[in-house]
Amino acid sequence: MIREIDTFYLNKEEPNKSCLLALRSIILKQDPTITETQKYGMPCFCYRKKSFCYLWIDKITEEPYLLMVEGKHLLHPALEAGKRSRMKIFRVNPNKNLPVKTIGTILQQSLDLYRTGKIKFKD
Repeated sequence: MIREIDTFYLNKEEPNKSCLLALRSIILKQDPTITETQKYGMPCFCYRKKSFCYLWIDKITEEPYLLMVEGKHLLHPALEAGKRSRMKIFRVNPNKNLPVKTIGTILQQSLDLYRTGKIKFKD
């Protein structure tokens, strides 16, 4: 039986489908405690049950991006805040090779916010 979260990826057209599946794999490999769920109709990745990033498609460019929940705490030149006060995004061109090192750096910086206690958990 196909999970609802899997249909999100399977219903996308190429090259976005492959790009999103690759991003999913990169995110899940960052830490064994990361889990995936679906919130607001998009894939949501959680660290210790706390949302830390999402995958989505830009409505205008129709290209994928990685949404970092606590982006305001992340200082990386590739992240965009736009009009968001809390979150930042990392845009991905699905027609080019993924910048895996940059993505990994951003994800690890985000996870470190939780690991170091800068972002608190509600236990």
